[in-house]
Order: sequence, then C-alpha cells, then structure tokens
Amino acid sequence: MHSSTALLQDDLDRLIAGTHWNPRAILGPHRGTIGGTPCLIIRAWLPYAARADVRPADPAESLIPMTRLHDDGLFEAIVPNPTPIPSYRLRITHYDGTVAELHDPYAFPPLLTEFERHLFAEGTWYKAYDRMGAHLRTVEGITGVHFAVWAPNAERVSVVGDFNRWDGRCHPMTSLGATGLWELFMPDLPEGTLYKYEIRSRAGGTLLVKADPYAHAAELRPRTASIVCDLSGYHWHDDVWMTTRAQQNPLSAPFSIYEVHLGSWMRVPEEGNRWLTYQELAQKLIPYAKELGYTHLELMPVTEHPFDGSWGYQATGYFAATSRYGRPEDFMAFVDAAHQAELGVIMDWAPAHFPDDPHGLATFDGTHLYDHADPRLGYHPDWHSRIFNYDRPEVRAFLLNSALFWLEKYHIDGLRVDAVASMLYLDYGRKAGEWIPNEFGGHENLGAVSLLKELNVLVHREHPGAITIAEESTSWPGVSRPTYTGGLGFTFKWNMGWMHDMLDYFGRDAVHRRFHQDQLTFGLLYAFTENFVLPLSHDEVVHGKRALLDKMPGDPWQRFANLRLLYASMYGHPGKKMLFMGGEFGQWREWNHDVSLDWHLCDFEPHRGLQRLIRDLNGLYRTEPALYEADFDWSGFQWIDFTDTDNSVVAFLRKATSRADAVVCVCNFTPVPRHGYRIGVPTAGWYRELLNTDAFHYGGSNVGNSGGVQSSDGPCHNFPHSLTLTLPPLGMLFLRREQVS
Repeated sequence: MHSSTALLQDDLDRLIAGTHWNPRAILGPHRGTIGGTPCLIIRAWLPYAARADVRPADPAESLIPMTRLHDDGLFEAIVPNPTPIPSYRLRITHYDGTVAELHDPYAFPPLLTEFERHLFAEGTWYKAYDRMGAHLRTVEGITGVHFAVWAPNAERVSVVGDFNRWDGRCHPMTSLGATGLWELFMPDLPEGTLYKYEIRSRAGGTLLVKADPYAHAAELRPRTASIVCDLSGYHWHDDVWMTTRAQQNPLSAPFSIYEVHLGSWMRVPEEGNRWLTYQELAQKLIPYAKELGYTHLELMPVTEHPFDGSWGYQATGYFAATSRYGRPEDFMAFVDAAHQAELGVIMDWAPAHFPDDPHGLATFDGTHLYDHADPRLGYHPDWHSRIFNYDRPEVRAFLLNSALFWLEKYHIDGLRVDAVASMLYLDYGRKAGEWIPNEFGGHENLGAVSLLKELNVLVHREHPGAITIAEESTSWPGVSRPTYTGGLGFTFKWNMGWMHDMLDYFGRDAVHRRFHQDQLTFGLLYAFTENFVLPLSHDEVVHGKRALLDKMPGDPWQRFANLRLLYASMYGHPGKKMLFMGGEFGQWREWNHDVSLDWHLCDFEPHRGLQRLIRDLNGLYRTEPALYEADFDWSGFQWIDFTDTDNSVVAFLRKATSRADAVVCVCNFTPVPRHGYRIGVPTAGWYRELLNTDAFHYGGSNVGNSGGVQSSDGPCHNFPHSLTLTLPPLGMLFLRREQVS
C-alpha cells in the first residue's frame, strides 16, 4: 500500500521536469491517511539511487523500505501513525553498490523569517550577508549548510556540487514567493564544500549555472565554484586599534597611504613567479610600510575576480576575498597584523560595474536582474561591462551589504570607491543618443546619487572612524560634504586636478616652468572645497604613461631631484597623501601586474636615497601637526609668495590648530641654486631646517643652510620678519622656528 494516488500529476510532472517551485510540498515528511488510518508519508527524490530506505533515529527500530514511485527516482515510505514526526535518515544504495546515509533536506523547516524576507524586498536588510549565500547552521541538532539566493525570474533553482554530481535534479530549492528568494538547508554538508546554483529561467527555460553572489569564498581562477566558508572562527587581536580608530577624527589626523597591488608588489621568481600569500605579505609588506612611516595601506581590490588583467576592478565575488593569496582567515590575519603594527587598511571597492562572465551576476536568472536590459543604461562602453541598477531595492541592498561586510567581518578601515564619476552621470563615456535622461531631463543618475549617500551614512554611523574615499574626477559639488547639507557624504575625495596639474608641470623642462607657475598655484583656489586626498596612483604609471621617475625631465640626477621635489611638494600641500608602490624607490619602468616590482633597484643609490626621503617625509608629516591638522581649511595654509615666476620659486606656511609655530615650505623648481634668497616669516627666531630634499642622504648635492637660519627684522612679503636662505636646486626646504626654552 502506498499513497502515490495522493500526488497530483501536475506536481509529479513538474518535479520530474525540474520546474517545481516548492519541492517541499511533495518531498520530505507529510501527514496523511490511507484507508482512513493516519500515517506519515516520506518522499525522497533520489535520481541516482537503486534502492532507498528510511532509517529511524531510534536504533531499535528497523529500516523502513521505500517504494519507487517513478523510474526517474521518486521514492516513498509509509510510517503508521507517528506522533510526533520522527527524526530519520535516508539510507541510499547506489547502482554501484555503495551505500550512504544522509538526513533528508526536505525534513527541515524554512529558516528565513517573514521579517527578513520583508527587509530584503524593501532593500533595508543591511546584514543580509549573515543569512544570504551559504552558511553553516545547526538545525534541530543537525549540522549542515543553509543556502539562500535571490532569483525572482527562475522556474526552479537547485544547489549543485560534488555532493550530488552537479545534477540540478537532485536538490531543488524552495521558492519564498514574491520576494524572489529561494532557500534550502542541506544537512551533513561540511565547510569547504564546492557549490553553485543551477537556475532554470522563466525566460525560455534557459538553464544557467551560477556562482553564489553572496559567497564568502571562491575557487582560484579559472575554476569558478563558490566555497562554503565560515568566517566566525577567527579570533581578532586588534581591540586597541579599533577602539582608538573609533575615537579619532580622520579629517585632522595624518593619512599617508601606500597603494598596493598584492599580486605584483613582490613575487617569488624562483618558484614560478608565484604570488606572495596573505601570510607572506603580512611578514614582508606590513613591516616595510611601517618602516617607511606610512599610516595606511590601500589595497587594490581583493574581491574575487576572474581576470588578472582587470586588477580586481571587474569583480564577481563581492563578499569573497580572492583565493589567489590564500584563505579568508589568512586575509583576516593580514588585516589584524596591520592593525597591530598601527597601519590602517583601506580597500578598493568597485560598485560601478560588473563583468559579464557566465558564472557571475550577468543575466543571473536569465534576465537583467542586477543591471538594466537597455544598453543605454546597463552597458558600460569604456569597460565593456554591466552597470548596476541602482534603483532596484534588492540590488542597492546587495551593494550596501558588500560595503558593510568588509568593514564588519574583516575590520577594514575604509573603502576607496572606484569610478564614482561613472556612477553619477548617465552620459558618462557616451555620445548623444547613447543615454537616457533621468525623470527630470538631466544627466544625473539619481539612483546612484541616492545609493552613495546611503552608503556613506551607513558606513559612518555603523563603523565609527571608518572612512570612504571617492575617486571622482569631475566638479560634482559636495562629494565630501555631509549628506545633511546636500553632499554625497564621503570622508575624502581624490584630487585629480592637483595630480594632473603637478604631473604636467613636472614633465616640463625647468627652463619653461616660469610660464606655467599657475599649475602650481591653481589648486589652492579650490583646495578647501572638498576633503582632498592627493593621489599619485597606479593609473598614472600604466598604459604608456610611464613611471613617475621616467616622466621627469633632464639627466638622471635631475630626474631624481625632480621626483624628490614632487614628493616633498605633495607632503607640503594641503590634503592627505597617497603614493603607488614602486614610486617610493624610483621604479624606472611602468607597473606590470604580472611581475614583481624591481626590488633590485633598492641596492643602488640614488634609489635608496629616494626611499629614505619617503621615510623621512612620512616621519616629518606624522610629527608636525601643521602638515595635517587643518588640511581642509584656509586656517592651515598661508602663501608667503607665489609670484616669483622668473625663478620658479614658491613659498608658503602650513599651520596647526594645536601649535603656534607654522612650518615654512620653500620650493625651487629649477636646477639653479638660489643664494641669498629672502622670504618673509611671521615670527622672529632661529628656523631649523627640518628637511632638505637635496641632502646627500637622499642623493642630492647637499646645498642648504647648514641646519638652519636666524631671522632678521627686515619685513618681506607683508610679514614683519624675514629669512635669507640658500635654496637647493630642484629642491624643497621645510623649516620651523625653534621654541625658546
């Protein structure tokens, strides 16, 4: 006797065809009656089973044989009148004679609550990363993995992996209705399980196999499976750092950022040119950056990505630390080690676009789920990638979850948001007719604007002391102003104008610089309109732009002197500092992500001298509040003189809020020493030479002022006192009045 007659033919047909949205309605334990007698009907869908039995939890009870209801693998057992529903396992005998005993996935209740589903649908579930994706869970005393995925246009979604021969027939998930969510608890699966989702789309019945958008780990390319990964086991040791960070105002703190691509900072040529692991990077990169005096590391994206040449900016794993360098807990240990060395970690994050790799987000459920179907909105012509639909609540929540995830789970100290300009403008990189105006007829992407504001509010509210940095190359107003004043709410914005002006100016032969002094001074007209970071980034040393040292004019001595002057002028200019790896020791060739930096250059002068200069500039910067406390206000800067174009000299003061005496900065942008050069200063006294970029120690000619100079009472440049200085060639001086004891 069996209850196959109780099955609707439509349910059976859908299950066999792989289109049933609610397999739990058929499979698992169900109460019923046979001939008026109450019973429990247990059904299992086992395509690879020759025989199946029910193993009761009580070892004293006998196996209950299951009847094959359909040749494709539907089995059924009848248990007379059990109260309550008993715990059981399925004993499966395969055609090759092997036997396995497993708990029945369809015997467990749904785990996502109504409240969580509601939050997901409205896009306000900011900790969805704790439930979406794959998570180890213990349900009714049984350990396994809970899977949850969003695919609203799917007819059927299945979890596939080695555990079921990657066969989507075996483990269909349950649809949670209008939310578009699907879930399934798979008992007995361990951490480290490889998996994907097989999705049968309503759009023509297309069968897709996709990696998990919320996966916490993924295989190393070219393999693309997601990996079940539990992030809760790592024990952090950075309480002091996190507490101090929360109490710090980043606007008035020193920020000297070393930008790094982990895959090419250093490699191991004797082992096939392999990357360093996260563990090796913790042992080498962190002490190196600490020795050079940096305050922060900025990592080019460590989110999982399939193509090395994208440098991580074409991400497929927005919640997965790339497996190129190790496991997620290894990256946690890297961040932890940085914090214990008093180094912050900023991570590049790319919410502007995503690639169209078949295992990724593109046409995830057979439709343009995460982007727009119309290429005028959904296709990025510059990067040949897809643009997120920032107006869709579930997509917004996905991106916000990603940002908050890295700050929460990995203790990241900040996000440098990539390509913000491309997010803000609907016509970015497009010609007339290739874009669609917003509802008001403008070219602003209102959904992106709203998303960025929400991102910044959440980051600053939920993670005190964490920062956000916008790579924004236009004149969009208020990028780093609070959202309550109409701004976008970023902590900082890259100063692309300063970078372009300075590199253009320094690329000119010194004899012509007198005609272009406005490039040195123009930046001060807008220096305090935003909270700027001064970036000398990876973008400036690739694609034929040449390395920074190679951009400099003149003979080798002048090239090094120019580069020392460029760096020193950056440290004197208002704004936080950033330098891409290799620049600190004078890499000659362009950056190549496939090979290591040219570390052998550090065995030779003047490369070592340049490295020492960076160390000393960072040391000066961190110990002189005048160079960082009032970066974003005129109170922290005052011109002494910027009009001496004939000599290509500028002089200015940097001021602190916590110290009365300013730091005097004087730059000579020609290779001609200037003897007896007079500048005004506000206070009388002995002015010590804090740093001279022309010192022998840095590879210079040692022209200077023998450690300092006494002021005179003669007024100059509208100041009551003056200094008579020797200005080194292609050099910069930092001076400060010594306090009288």
